[in-house]
Amino acid sequence: MIKRIGVLTSGGDAPGMNAAIRSVVRYGLHHKLEVIGILRGYAGLIDEEMKPLDHRSVAGIINRGGTILGSARCDEFVTEEGQRHAVEVLKRNKVDALVVIGGDGTYRGAIELWERWHIPCVGVPGTIDNDLNGTDITIGADTAINTALEAIDKIQDSATSMDRIFVVEVMGRECGYIAIQVALAAGAEEVLVPELGYDLEEMLRDIEEGRRRGKFSWIIVVAEGAAKGEEIAKKITELTGSETKADILGHIQRGGNPTAWDRILATRLGAAAVDLILKNEFGKVVVSKDGMINAVDLRLAVGKKRIEADSYYQLIRDLI
Repeated sequence: MIKRIGVLTSGGDAPGMNAAIRSVVRYGLHHKLEVIGILRGYAGLIDEEMKPLDHRSVAGIINRGGTILGSARCDEFVTEEGQRHAVEVLKRNKVDALVVIGGDGTYRGAIELWERWHIPCVGVPGTIDNDLNGTDITIGADTAINTALEAIDKIQDSATSMDRIFVVEVMGRECGYIAIQVALAAGAEEVLVPELGYDLEEMLRDIEEGRRRGKFSWIIVVAEGAAKGEEIAKKITELTGSETKADILGHIQRGGNPTAWDRILATRLGAAAVDLILKNEFGKVVVSKDGMINAVDLRLAVGKKRIEADSYYQLIRDLI
């Protein structure tokens, strides 16, 4: 029987992780499980940084960004020796199953623990990039989009007032989800995402055509994995003579209070993860699909995700 579960957050932090931790802890306690918090992800697991969690431990955190358990990258966990030591720590502390909250790298660690070392693991998708398979959206993505949107709305005020072109770089190394969503919501004229690439000459023609129509302000949203915002801005200035500014939003997209959507999603997924453990269903990830909470295999979740970019991009182009 499962009596004691561990919970950790790993990789990049995402708004809503605290809500997920709270849900795992309180739902687990409701079902008479002991819950152990593992600090700093897999690094803290190897270093045996652990503490018991109760109702009061997670009080007042549902509205907070970041993660109270902390997070870290851990090269040591990639090695066989590091994994063996982590397994010994779990067994020594009588942790019967593990809930891991994070993204692709976090899941790959859980796959090793489950398939190689037979440690029962369940995943909860927490990443602003929304780049995990099997789920419509991940914890943190909605908040990141709204944070970026608020910034771009303010940039738009300056762009309109000063007749300037702004290139705004948002997060997304391999997945353009944030960029494509925020570009449509902000009324941007152009978006560059890894899934589609871009045609600089066509972009410049659009800018020149806009000038002829009396349109001088322009917002171009760039996913960091598609291009460098500063380089795009420099090229536009050189080739058109139009004053072009670059803004890199950076890590503000990871922070801040999670939206209602992220809090609700995290709470539902955290409880669902505990339910999987109670049913002895391991090596799986809880997901949100068409509004329903389901589960998929960890290996499916880490496959490359294809976002719906083409139709969004065409609509953005049609509305210039």
